[in-house]
Amino acid sequence: MAEMAGFLTDEQRKTMNTVFQGRSPLTEAATLAKPLANHIHKSNGSSGETKGLSVGHGLEPKRERRSHSGKNGRPKKAGNGGKGTWGALLDHNQRIYVDRNDPNYDSEEEPYKLVAAPLAQSLEEYKEKIQSLVEEYFSTGDVSGTAMDLQNLGSPQYHHYFVKKLISIALDRHDREKEMSAILLSALYADVIQPDQLAKGFSKLLESVDDLALDIPDAVDILAVFLARAVVDDILSPAFLYKSLNVLPEGSQGISVIHRAERTYLAAPHHAELVERKWGGSTQITVAEVQAKVVALLKEYVDSGDKAEACRCIRELNMPFFHHEVVKRALILAMEQITAEVKIWELLQECSEEGLITSSQMAKGFSRLLEQADDLTLDIPHAKDMLESLTIRAKKEGWVSTPYTRALSLTPEVVGHAQETRTLKQKARTIIQEFFLSGDIGEVVRSLQDLGAPDFLATFLKILVTLAMDRKNREKEMTSVLISALYAEVIPVEDIAKAFTLLLYSVEDTALDIPDAANELAKFLARAVVDDILAPFYLDGINEQLEQGSMGREIVHMVQSALAARHASERILRCWGSSGTGQAVEDAKENIQLLLEEYYAGGELAEACQCIRDLDMPFFHHEIVKKALIMAMEKQNNHILSLLAECAKEGLITTSQMVKGFTRVIDSLDDLSLDIPDASNKMNMYVEEAKAAGWLSPSFSMSAISNNGTQGRKSP
Repeated sequence: MAEMAGFLTDEQRKTMNTVFQGRSPLTEAATLAKPLANHIHKSNGSSGETKGLSVGHGLEPKRERRSHSGKNGRPKKAGNGGKGTWGALLDHNQRIYVDRNDPNYDSEEEPYKLVAAPLAQSLEEYKEKIQSLVEEYFSTGDVSGTAMDLQNLGSPQYHHYFVKKLISIALDRHDREKEMSAILLSALYADVIQPDQLAKGFSKLLESVDDLALDIPDAVDILAVFLARAVVDDILSPAFLYKSLNVLPEGSQGISVIHRAERTYLAAPHHAELVERKWGGSTQITVAEVQAKVVALLKEYVDSGDKAEACRCIRELNMPFFHHEVVKRALILAMEQITAEVKIWELLQECSEEGLITSSQMAKGFSRLLEQADDLTLDIPHAKDMLESLTIRAKKEGWVSTPYTRALSLTPEVVGHAQETRTLKQKARTIIQEFFLSGDIGEVVRSLQDLGAPDFLATFLKILVTLAMDRKNREKEMTSVLISALYAEVIPVEDIAKAFTLLLYSVEDTALDIPDAANELAKFLARAVVDDILAPFYLDGINEQLEQGSMGREIVHMVQSALAARHASERILRCWGSSGTGQAVEDAKENIQLLLEEYYAGGELAEACQCIRDLDMPFFHHEIVKKALIMAMEKQNNHILSLLAECAKEGLITTSQMVKGFTRVIDSLDDLSLDIPDASNKMNMYVEEAKAAGWLSPSFSMSAISNNGTQGRKSP
């Protein structure tokens, strides 16, 4: 113990006390190291060992001895102590050891670590991934899986591009993919895609609709449906439409999209149901399935007599625009089962009192039954008598509004006229169906002449367009070509205008069976104007006659906007695609221009006539007359008129087609006078020459046509 007491000298103890009283070890390190080294050297000098201290302290080096046991003889933990020791304050690599369990632990003493952060993916990489994600969704229909994949993809700042890409791909797909896209956007809204990103996606679509319309002719209408569907599904604010109108440049097709969404879809009666059923709806329920449900609930009611249950079933149909079918089926059931008449009447009375079935739907049910009265008589002999009795009771109960009561009166004169009309309508449908199969325009002309009902021609055109609305683009294009062929030669322009007027007045009823009727009718109307069948001023005249806020008036506004757009004619001519008969009229106009220029340049008369025959479009010969007359005015040379004289002489161009061509030029004299100041005088001279040569009837008069045109501008 005595030796241990002398282990440190008084000077050394004083130095150690100074260090532990808080003075910096760095300032005292040199003072402390030398006495300790000297003391150790003196204490162990006899043995000649230095206990592993380095030569740097002025000691002799110790020879390294290797262990024969195979163990490493070096000190553990690089000299930082072993078991039961504190270890070194700093290791030889200058790394700091921090104990987080130490009460004096400070997080700032932790060494800095570089953490690798994932690089943000570029928009190009995002686009590639989105493309496959959308295609996979269209194949599987897995909404939840797609939502998870989109969320795992990250980059929420690019979600607006996903919205744009999804709808852009769906534009050129079937109704199934369009409906799937609407459902997916509704599911992703707010949870995965933020509202501002969704709105930004639609804004990008509106900005690029001009480019989309080049590849997808009906892109404007489809995008309008997507826009209306987003508003109906409450994922897009109606204010978005008004804000976008102020941002889009003038003349952009995006403005047409917004107008169409507002006026055609969102402003229509029961617009929510119409928009949701545009592509089949989420339930994909068909009209036949609804009719089957109506029949089932009525039969169940007759058996049970539970009016409350029957009313509940009618509400669950969630199709108020189809309640006329309930009325119709209920009345038929009352006629078939005499014992059920009282119950059926009580049910209709209950539905009327509760407002479950409106008076307009009630009247439509009666009207549709009236149209089938003759067919019902085959199975129910007393059908007409019962229907008359039920109609009188409906008037007394007040179920049917006043405008409909006149249509429901069954006087013998009305019944006889209705029967004749039904016969003509049936024949018209047969003619139209055969035309859709054969495409033979000449056969249609002969059939209409054999029909011998000139007062029925406007109704024929109405049926033609209505049937085409529910067909494919091929039949729609064939219908436009047929109307152009029948124009003036078979059906007067007054009847064509009357047919479109009837279609505009009844478009609300047509839309009940054909949800896209408004858009299709707008295309037919615009196409008639582009094909020079209806004059543009017809739109202004009919617009004044239609009721404010009606669907027909919105259709007229939509057509006027479409016609005012850039390259409107080319777009409207391609509204049902560029294949098949859709391009025939446009190609024919180009071919006519080429053959006239070739003939004027010195071609042979016989060759020009043969080219006209090769066109094989006799209903379009008026275009040859029109272009030949205009070319004669522009070239200041009447040589081109010799072709018309030869065609009239050979009977290649009929008198009606010749009159039609002259009439079209006279109608466009105001525009022609801007480029050809003496156009009116020249046209007057051409008319007189044609009358003298026998091309035109002596009664043909330019002034009569001009006066008719002026009157037409006031009242189509």
